[in-house]
Amino acid sequence: MRRSLGKLIAGSLSIAGRWQNQQLRRLNIHEYQGAELMSKYGINVPKGVAVASIEEVKEAVKSVFPNEKEVVVKSQILAGGRGLGTFKSGLKGGVHIVKTEEVPGIAEKMLGQILVTKQTGSQGKIVSKVYLCEKLSLVNEMYFAITLDRSTAGPIIIACKKGGTSIEDLAEKFPDMIIKVPIDVFKGITDEDAAKVVDGLAPTVADRSASIEQVKKLYQLFCECDCTLLEINPIAETADKQLVAADAKLNFDDNASFRHKEIFELRDPSQEDSREVAAAKADLNYIGLDGEIGCMVNGAGLAMATMDIIKLHGGTPANFLDVGGNASEGQVVEAFKILTSDDKVKAILVNIFGGIMKCDVIASGIVNAAKQVSLKVPVVVRLEGTNVDQGKRILKDSGMTLITAEDLDDAAEKAVKATVN
Repeated sequence: MRRSLGKLIAGSLSIAGRWQNQQLRRLNIHEYQGAELMSKYGINVPKGVAVASIEEVKEAVKSVFPNEKEVVVKSQILAGGRGLGTFKSGLKGGVHIVKTEEVPGIAEKMLGQILVTKQTGSQGKIVSKVYLCEKLSLVNEMYFAITLDRSTAGPIIIACKKGGTSIEDLAEKFPDMIIKVPIDVFKGITDEDAAKVVDGLAPTVADRSASIEQVKKLYQLFCECDCTLLEINPIAETADKQLVAADAKLNFDDNASFRHKEIFELRDPSQEDSREVAAAKADLNYIGLDGEIGCMVNGAGLAMATMDIIKLHGGTPANFLDVGGNASEGQVVEAFKILTSDDKVKAILVNIFGGIMKCDVIASGIVNAAKQVSLKVPVVVRLEGTNVDQGKRILKDSGMTLITAEDLDDAAEKAVKATVN
């Protein structure tokens, strides 16, 4: 469900990115947090409450759902496919509709457990909270999203009259069912734009005028909160003729964090790659991957080229790591700590072309990192540029066992061979 947007737009849009192994230059919040924010904008959402303990679950059932016969229990992780996921404990499904008296029991089986979905990878994600929601009487489920479109340099609204967990397959088999409405960023959303979206949703019982207003409120939230993605799957019609956001998936532009401090305080580091969290604290540009060769490079372009050359020689990069042009010795030490914390890393490749970044600073950082971290894998170093002689001298005098390389090709080839040996 949460990854459906990428397949819907089939590469025509600039989307926030894959859930795994790609840098996330945007805040991602939980469903219950998104629902609370939507509610503030007058968007219809189910009644619900997030709880983190069995005591809170029991209290919520009494106070929030005193007259409900059934309640929806949703595990809260920052990944899609929860409904079809499996807990490592063996429990099937991260979303359950149960009788009110059964809520504590099912919640206890979810809280503190690892949920594995098609988007989490085999490691899964821990469920620290569950979201208890009222069970709605839905008559129709649809799909709705707003994201950013490179071709029009502005927001685009995507809608489909059928939604739910199979939206990806539907988009692939019946692309004509997906409608896209680009919005003029200067004019904002018009009644005509909103009406096109509602026509694409094709509600059967919901009031048309009220639905148009809901679409406009969703667009308002998207713009005012600097969202990069707003996805609702499903957006549904209820028996009482309302259009309701039965799910909430929101991402926010990290560059706008200074404008939305209260939103960015919602960040949940426990759901993020621990390596990327550590890198962010050290002000390093890091993206965790699944390979065996840890990379430390200065400059994004050189870092990309380094990963390409590694692949060319039959290796797999474990990360993208750009220490930038003015990294301190301390940042270099932190970078090494992050690289060596990855159990999959079998070799480290340091590729520095010194311009603003000085080779002697990198060398000192490597030496100091070696003193603080037990280096158990081979380290291949290629240095060129500013203060390269000083840098090489520092490394030589350190007594460290390093593999030196003359150029990038040589470095990549030696790193790949090191992983084999």
